[in-house]
Amino acid sequence: MAVTLMAFRFSAPLPITMLPSAKPRLHPLRTRTRRSTFITQSKGSDTADGPDRIISAVTYFYPFFDGIQYGRYVITQFPQFQVFIQPLIPSIRAFKSFPFNGLLVFMTLYFVVVRNPNFSRYVRFNTMQAIVLDVLLIVPDLLERTFNPREGVGLDLMMSLDSTVFLFLLVSLVYGSSSCLLGQLPRLPIVAEAADRQIL
Repeated sequence: MAVTLMAFRFSAPLPITMLPSAKPRLHPLRTRTRRSTFITQSKGSDTADGPDRIISAVTYFYPFFDGIQYGRYVITQFPQFQVFIQPLIPSIRAFKSFPFNGLLVFMTLYFVVVRNPNFSRYVRFNTMQAIVLDVLLIVPDLLERTFNPREGVGLDLMMSLDSTVFLFLLVSLVYGSSSCLLGQLPRLPIVAEAADRQIL
């Protein structure tokens, strides 16, 4: 009996793998909190509720209204565009009624929406895209004011430039607004990366 007890006392300890593993106990409240935090962060810029979609869709009318004058040649040559433009004429006239309306809208969108963290990133990104698109209108405006051709090849080039700008604004309006209404995130060529850099 004593020999058996001595052998038991001096026997090698059990390997760690043979010991019962202790499972960590997770507090149910902490688990629930982490899970809800992850869901909130996952919404980010990929989803948008109804008001965010509407606000984002409306912002794309700003550069279109500001650059509507570049469509004078296209609308004259292709009257079909008047079907799309006709319902917007009252809003365009109101936008163009005061010379500083464009600047006021720009300041409002940039400082009230883009720089306001209370708006979602979805709204601020789409608003910034519309602003960058409007800023790019400075380029054709400067070219037109500098050269202002009256006839010949110069006039043909200017008409082509104006028509291209107008069609790009129209496509941006249709694509940007429709994507926003569907809850998708539109990324316009040229302006999307610039808008990304401005959103904190």
